[in-house]
Amino acid sequence: MAPEADRAKRPTRTSVWLEGKPAGRGRKGDRTDRSADRSADRSAERSADRSVERSAHRSAGGKAEGTTEGTAERAADEDFRRPVGQSARSVRSAGSSDQHGGLDRDRITTVSVRLLDAEGAAKFSMRRLAAELGVTAMSLYWYVDTKDDLLELALDRVFGEVRVPDLTDEAADWRDQLRELTASYRTVLVHHPWVSPLIGKYLNIGPHSMAFSAAVRAVVRRTGLATHGQMGAISAVFQFVYGFGTIEGHFVQRCADAGVSQDEYYQQAIGAVGEQPRFKASFGNADEIMAARGGETVVEMRQRDFTFAVELLIAGIEAMRARG
Repeated sequence: MAPEADRAKRPTRTSVWLEGKPAGRGRKGDRTDRSADRSADRSAERSADRSVERSAHRSAGGKAEGTTEGTAERAADEDFRRPVGQSARSVRSAGSSDQHGGLDRDRITTVSVRLLDAEGAAKFSMRRLAAELGVTAMSLYWYVDTKDDLLELALDRVFGEVRVPDLTDEAADWRDQLRELTASYRTVLVHHPWVSPLIGKYLNIGPHSMAFSAAVRAVVRRTGLATHGQMGAISAVFQFVYGFGTIEGHFVQRCADAGVSQDEYYQQAIGAVGEQPRFKASFGNADEIMAARGGETVVEMRQRDFTFAVELLIAGIEAMRARG
C-alpha cells in the first residue's frame, strides 16, 4: 500500500473524461500508486465475493462462521463507494484493441451496461466484468483506472438513448420538443434503474450527457422565459422527471423480482393495506381515485399521470413567461 501521506497528496478524482490517457503504459513513477490502488480494488472485491458466498450459504441453511447479517451488502457497498484519489494513469486510447480478444473501451462499456441492467450496481465489479468478457481483471486497467471510470462510461452510454429533438428546426414547437425530451428521459430511467443514483455521483460531462444537457437548455431558451428563470424551469421539469422515472423504475424492478405483473402487485398491495384498520381512513377512497385517473392498468394510469404533470409544467412555464 502507498503511504498515507502520499495518498493524501494525490488529486481527487474528477472525471474519466478529464483524465487524458496516452497510448503508453504510463510513467514509471506511477506504478507504485497504480499497483496499490489495484490491490485495494481486488481486495475489496474479494471481500465482497467471499461475503456474498457466506450470505448465500446462510440462506441455504448453512452456517458461516465469523459473519453477521448484512456483511455481504456492506462489503459490496464499501467497494462501490471506495474513495479514489490517485494520480492519472496511462492506458490505451479509447477505441483501440489489443491482444485481449479485441478488447477495447467500447466493448467494455457495452458489457458493463449489460451487466448493470441484469444485476445492478451493487453486484458490479471489475472481476465480474472481466469474467463476462473472458479476460483477467488486470487487463481492464489498460482502458480504465477504476470501477468509477466504468460506471461513468456506462452512465454516459445510456444517456445516448435519450432522443434529442432536431434543434435546427426553427419551426418546431418548444412544447413538443420538451414533451419528447421528458418522455425519453423517463424511459431511460425506468429501463436502467441503476442510473438514478449515479447521475448525482459524477460530473456528467461525457458526449451523450452533454448533448442531452445542451438540448434541454436550447429547448428551454425557446420558451421565451427570462434568462434568470430558465435554470429554474429546467430544474422543475427534469427533476420531476428524474423523481418520477426513478420511482417507476424501482416499482417495475420490484414487480419483476417478485415474479408478478405490475397490476397483480398493485392489487395485492392495495388489498393488504385495505385489510388494516389503521390504513382504511387514508386509503378508503383509493378505488375512486384510481377510477378518476383513468386507464385500466397501472401502466395506463401512470402514463396519464405523467402526461398531465408535464402539461402542468408547460402551463406553468407559459404563465411565468406572461408575467415577464
